[in-house]
Amino acid sequence: MIALLAFASACTATSDEGSVANGSEPSTTSGESSSTTEATPVVTPTPVSRTPDAEPLTTPELVEILTPSVVQIAVSLGQGQGVGTGVILDEQGLILTNWHVVEGAVAITVAFEDGSVAEGELFQRDPQLDLAIIRVSGQTGLKPAIFGDSDALRIGEDVVAIGHALGLRGGPTVSKGVISALDRTIVGEGGVDLTGLLQTDAAINEGNSGGPLVNMFGEVVGINTAKINIGDRIGFAININAAKTAAYNLIAQGPVPPPGFLGVGGVDVTRALARALRLPVGEGFGVTVIEPGSPAAEAGLKLDDIIVQLDTTEIARGQDLTNFLREHPSGTRVKVTVVRDAQFLISLEATLAERPDR
Repeated sequence: MIALLAFASACTATSDEGSVANGSEPSTTSGESSSTTEATPVVTPTPVSRTPDAEPLTTPELVEILTPSVVQIAVSLGQGQGVGTGVILDEQGLILTNWHVVEGAVAITVAFEDGSVAEGELFQRDPQLDLAIIRVSGQTGLKPAIFGDSDALRIGEDVVAIGHALGLRGGPTVSKGVISALDRTIVGEGGVDLTGLLQTDAAINEGNSGGPLVNMFGEVVGINTAKINIGDRIGFAININAAKTAAYNLIAQGPVPPPGFLGVGGVDVTRALARALRLPVGEGFGVTVIEPGSPAAEAGLKLDDIIVQLDTTEIARGQDLTNFLREHPSGTRVKVTVVRDAQFLISLEATLAERPDR
C-alpha cells in the first residue's frame, strides 16, 4: 500500500479481526496452480482515435462511454479483504490496475458493469510503478478503454476520476476536477519513488486505486493510485504513457510463473508465544503440517520446526512465506533456516516444486 507520512493508497482494505489464520501455505489465485505457462499474444491498449476537430464530451456522456470499461476488483487477503478498481485493456480479458490492490491476494474477483462476476488471476506486475495486470477468462463483450496521451496534458485541464470509492454498491463513483500539476514524485512503501505522477483535485478515495483518470474526450490519461490525507483534494495518478509502456512490456513477458511449492502448513509464532516457549528467536512460522513427498519432507523439515529464514529473507509469519514463494518458482533451490527443539538453529536445503493437483 502506498504510504508516505500522510499519503494513503486509494484502495479499501478490511481485516478479519479475531479471525484465526490457519497459517498454511496459501492456495494461489485462480490459474496459478497450472504447471504450464500459456503463450500469450502481445496486445496493446486501444490507441487514441480522436479526430482534430473532436468536441469535448459532457461529464454524463463521458461516464456513459467509460463505465463499461471500468471494473471493480475484490481481493481476499487471507486475513481480510480489499477493494479496488481496474481498467479493461483488451477483449481477451486483461485488466490494468495497481499492484497494491492485488498484492498478497489469495483470490481475486472481478465485477463488470453489466453485473457479471468472474474469478481473476494475477497475470503480471510491476511493483516499481505500482501496476499490475490481472486476467479473467470466459467473458465476452468486453469493452477496452481508449488510452490517451498524458504528455499532451496541460495544468488546469478538466479531468474525471472514475472508480469504486469505498467499495460501495451501485456502480462506480465519479468525481471531476483539474490537472493540478504534472511530473510529481512521491515516496511509496519501502522508499521506492513513484515519479512522473499527475496531481489532480478530482476526489480520489479508498477503492479508487487502479481506476482511470479521464480527459474530457473520454481518453484515459492516468491510473489513480494515491492521495494525501492531510491535504484537501490532493490525489495522484500514474501518467498513462508510462502505464502503457509498462503494460506492453508486461504483456510481452507472458503470465507470471506459478509460485514455488514447499509443502508445509502451520501457525504464526508471535513474540508472546516465543517468549513463553523460551525460543531463541522472536517470531517465525511454526510447522504443524508437512505433506508427504513434498520438498519440505525431502529436505528434512520436522513437525514443530520454526521457519525463521528462507535464503536471506526473514520469515516472521505465514504471509512472509507466501510472498517468498510467489517470487521463487518451481525448481528454485532455497536455504531453509529453522529453530528445532526450541534451541537449535539448523539450515536445510530444499528445491521448490510445482503445486500438486488436488
